[in-house]
Amino acid sequence: MQQPRPSSLLSPRPWLLAAGIALGIVPAAAAQVADRVVDVVLEDQFKNRRETALLRGDVVVLVYADRHGAEAAVETGRRLHVRFHPTAAGAPATEWSRQPVVGLPGWPAGARVPDVHVIPVACIPEVPKTLRAVARSRLRKESEFVSVWLDFDDNMRRHFGMVPETPNVAILDIHGRTHATLSGHLDELKFEEVVAAITRLRMQARPDARTAALPAAAPR
Repeated sequence: MQQPRPSSLLSPRPWLLAAGIALGIVPAAAAQVADRVVDVVLEDQFKNRRETALLRGDVVVLVYADRHGAEAAVETGRRLHVRFHPTAAGAPATEWSRQPVVGLPGWPAGARVPDVHVIPVACIPEVPKTLRAVARSRLRKESEFVSVWLDFDDNMRRHFGMVPETPNVAILDIHGRTHATLSGHLDELKFEEVVAAITRLRMQARPDARTAALPAAAPR
């Protein structure tokens, strides 16, 4: 099966996968981004405008890195996408990103199930404007069917913070609020913790969900 490949443009370093860095909150961003609504607006390699605001109602997982963390970021994004869209593991490259999301236990019949959008973002602010067309062209060859959002202007670092040479993850809840920003290699334990957190965020979209501020009505 052909799966999305890391771009040679990003010059990944395979040894980063083996070395890894302990998972943690990005220090510079942790206190500033929590519960803040963020609208990330970028273009992909096909020059399509992409906005996280258009994905409200679903959980958005932005997986991003500089060029030296590209391969590890691709692997992190692939693992998360397949976990929530397991049929992608056997799908052709043309359909890899279009597979249905897994259901949620006890979800009301007929209610829309919130998706999980795992979005790869290539952070390449070092590419000058005169060479951006070349960068897009090379990425189109490397990722023909999966949209890769391109951050030429260092937006991801400003929005969420970034640790260089390693995968970074920003999780937005169904309302577009920043739930968490993480950096480093996800071992099995941390990976399962992230999966559980995303699942809890999906459950917030349940039509009959109640919060402490809006409790269920008392029976009469």
